[in-house]
Amino acid sequence: MSRSGLENRTRQRSARLALVALAAMCSLGCRLDMHVQPKYKPDDASTFFSDGRANRPEVPDTVARGHMRTDELLYTGRVNGVVADQFPFPITRQVLERGGARYNIYCSPCHDYTGSGRGMIVQRGFPPPPSYHIDRLRQAPAGHFFEVMTDGYGVMSSYAGRITPEDRWAIVAYIRALQLSQHATLDDVPAEERRRLTSKAK
Repeated sequence: MSRSGLENRTRQRSARLALVALAAMCSLGCRLDMHVQPKYKPDDASTFFSDGRANRPEVPDTVARGHMRTDELLYTGRVNGVVADQFPFPITRQVLERGGARYNIYCSPCHDYTGSGRGMIVQRGFPPPPSYHIDRLRQAPAGHFFEVMTDGYGVMSSYAGRITPEDRWAIVAYIRALQLSQHATLDDVPAEERRRLTSKAK
């Protein structure tokens, strides 16, 4: 390439760089109208409303879409205000598996995998929760466990913000399965499985 051609390309490249730099500088000076418009931030004071608040209170007796929550048992663990010993939906194998997975994530650090209350957090000095296998909790209604997860109890905080109501019920079902597993007898095993167990024992 000739010397003049090289000089031409250098000039063109310099001109392009200058244009890019100019465009960047111009964009820094731009402000969008919506950026500078008058507005209130949450909890700002206001002279416009008689109560002096920018935030408007919720309209009485209104419920956000999808939050009607008319199923008392599903959302509170109670029926007519009384702690219930029933589930709001059928407990299937799939529900138990989901409950076991959620239990292992959220509950086992304190309650351990068997529900004895000797999880890893407890082994490191955290106050132990009661075992699920004591008579008081074996006889407690299902709604009791749902309420404890929802509201917290003692040093245990609420899990309502982390676990959906449906998953809390799945965990309750799994806790019942844990309780049964630790106190079952051979008579609780279906006949076909019992035969298989006894044949293996021989």
